[in-house]
Amino acid sequence: MKLVPPSYNLRSLLVRRGPTLLTVLGIAATVATVAGVLALQQGFATLYAENGRADLAVVLRPGATSEGVSSFSRESALRIAKSTPEFALDEDGAPLASLECFLAVRRFRVDGGETNVPLRGVQPQTFRLRGDELRIAEGRNFVAGTDEVIVGRSITGRIANCRLGDVLTINVTPFKVVGIFECDGPFESEIWGDFDRMLSALDRFGPNRVLGRLAAGSDVEAMDERMRASPDTPAAVTTERDYLTSQTEVLSAILVFLGGFLGLIMGVAAVFTATNTMLSAIASRTHEIGILLASGFRPLAIFLSFLFEATLLGLLGGIVGALLVLPLNGIQTGTTNFQTFTEVAFGFRITSSVLLTAIVFSLVLGVFGGTLPALRAARMTPTNALRRQ
Repeated sequence: MKLVPPSYNLRSLLVRRGPTLLTVLGIAATVATVAGVLALQQGFATLYAENGRADLAVVLRPGATSEGVSSFSRESALRIAKSTPEFALDEDGAPLASLECFLAVRRFRVDGGETNVPLRGVQPQTFRLRGDELRIAEGRNFVAGTDEVIVGRSITGRIANCRLGDVLTINVTPFKVVGIFECDGPFESEIWGDFDRMLSALDRFGPNRVLGRLAAGSDVEAMDERMRASPDTPAAVTTERDYLTSQTEVLSAILVFLGGFLGLIMGVAAVFTATNTMLSAIASRTHEIGILLASGFRPLAIFLSFLFEATLLGLLGGIVGALLVLPLNGIQTGTTNFQTFTEVAFGFRITSSVLLTAIVFSLVLGVFGGTLPALRAARMTPTNALRRQ
């Protein structure tokens, strides 16, 4: 079967520059919107998933979906930290484990309004576990046992009283901000202070979780099964990577749904635009179609030619949409993590999967928009087509 040369379709798009540009921009706007939402989801998900460590174990109360709803008595947590054989030991034979408390508290935004900000009380051992992950960018680290805190870089410009030298009042206890820290992951949206002083200021009696470094060869699943069955201190165990990944499920699902919903609504409009453009093109090229049919091109070749033209419109719209969304890459924003109901700051992330999804989506729009006009063109007969004015 002889196919219509693609150059015929390219010349047609150039001749009809106005309708072509309108269709391309309509598809580009749809693609850019969907890609922007997906980039937001990717930025949020990778902030957690890519920065969790497989060699750290997170111990929570059984049934707790996050550390915010988990709690241990101090005695139970110390027993877990000191007697868990899967925890690695330091050079002095002490377990590499730390108790941490966590609470989301209402704080004022710099630009107005309030939001939940995570406060974390940590022991000195936590910094040994983190190693070079956590870096003091300005000032210094807090001194254990004092009313001092360090603040994540991501929230210094978003939350009031979080800059170096500010005084941050928690309940009725004033804490001085002595350092700004950077950390790859969600911890950069938190405020850290001494474990015991945080417990006192928050009027709490025990930690929310135990964090420990796993010894080489430790079986986390077996460890979790054994600790859940413990009659004295039942606990659930997972790796930090798995725990952080689980904290993205709700918001990721919301963002994916939002992207799909916007894509559906705007995609329908884009499909109608592409359909109208192609129908207009066919109406103005009826004689050309008649000549093509009379020249020996079969209806299937005519159908494929016009479908190719519509798909090309979709591809051009996808490329333009991808270019429009590229400047968003790395731009910082913030929202509420619906798993912990705390403010988290992260950046848009334009990944290869986001761009591929955008291009495929644009091609689908082009195909849907061009199928009906292509069928109409293919169903014409040479005599009828040549007689039309």
